[in-house]
Amino acid sequence: MDGVFIAFEGPEGAGKSTQARLLAARLKDEGRDVVLTREPGGTPIAEQVRTILLDQANCAMLPETEALLYSAARAQHVGDVIRPALERGAVVVCDRFADSTLAYQGGGRGLSMEDLRAVQRLATGGLWPTLRILVDVPVEVGLRRRFGAGEEVNRLDVAGLDFHRRVRATYLALAAEDESSWVVVDGNDGVAAVEERIVREVARRTDLGLALRA
Repeated sequence: MDGVFIAFEGPEGAGKSTQARLLAARLKDEGRDVVLTREPGGTPIAEQVRTILLDQANCAMLPETEALLYSAARAQHVGDVIRPALERGAVVVCDRFADSTLAYQGGGRGLSMEDLRAVQRLATGGLWPTLRILVDVPVEVGLRRRFGAGEEVNRLDVAGLDFHRRVRATYLALAAEDESSWVVVDGNDGVAAVEERIVREVARRTDLGLALRA
């Protein structure tokens, strides 16, 4: 495929969604065909699954059910949105992808990484991002941002501090295992500073040729 697939990952409140939007806007300004999307979601069917997954009324959901629902939504998303965009040469900027399942359902919930990777191969058809950008902040910082944002909190937000610590630790371990396809960016700084670090890494790691600001 001729396109470039960039996935943003990170613990809750890290600012990855904001940075995904900023990068997509920057690429569009430079004339690129860009698809900005998110997980779970990105298609009408996957958005319905998202509602089930994030509803606090479903706190009794088993980890296995959670992992399979995320993966089912991902399969639809890849088939309907991501793969067609990449095949036409677009840049896909996705707010979360399969590594979220490894971090949240593997690290956070304690499910087998081997099993989860196998399910992801089925869900994605073997598709993985060209570049993963991990926007990282300490768990306490991220949750303080998340709960102070005035937005509705979801089922995963209230999963507990230890859960979120395991998620963050797993993300950092995944990035350390494959430094060639991961960029870890400190999300503690201001939005503009984080954006510029991300743009520099995208320019360095891909052939997108992004212009850097002074």
